[in-house]
Amino acid sequence: MLAQTEALRARCRAFAIRILKFVKTLPRDPAGDTVARQLARSGTGASANYHSACRARSRAEFVSRLHVAVDEVDESWHWLVVIRTSELASGSELEWLLQESSELRAIFSKSASTAKANRTD
Repeated sequence: MLAQTEALRARCRAFAIRILKFVKTLPRDPAGDTVARQLARSGTGASANYHSACRARSRAEFVSRLHVAVDEVDESWHWLVVIRTSELASGSELEWLLQESSELRAIFSKSASTAKANRTD
C-alpha cells in the first residue's frame, strides 16, 4: 500500500509540475493571464491536498483532504476544458493534462468514498 501511495504522490507532483510548465505557454493577455492563474492554483492545489491527506492524523481528516483534492483536480479539468474550447491553446500536452485530471479525479473520488465507507470512528 505504501508503494501505491508514493506512486500516486509522485503522479500528483508530476501533474502539478506539468500544469505550471503549461501555464507558461498560454498567451500573455487578460484572458490567458486569468485562466493561467486559476489553473496554476488548482493544479498545484490538487497535489498539495493529496500530500496533506497522506499525512492526516485521522480517517476523517484523510477523507476531508481527499475531497478537497477532488475539488481542486476537478477545477483544473474545468479550466483545461475552457482553454481548449476558447482555443487559448491546443496540442498533446493539453490533451494529456485533460486525461490526467480526469483520471486523478476518479482515483481521489473512489479513495474518498472507500475511506468514508470503511470509517469506524
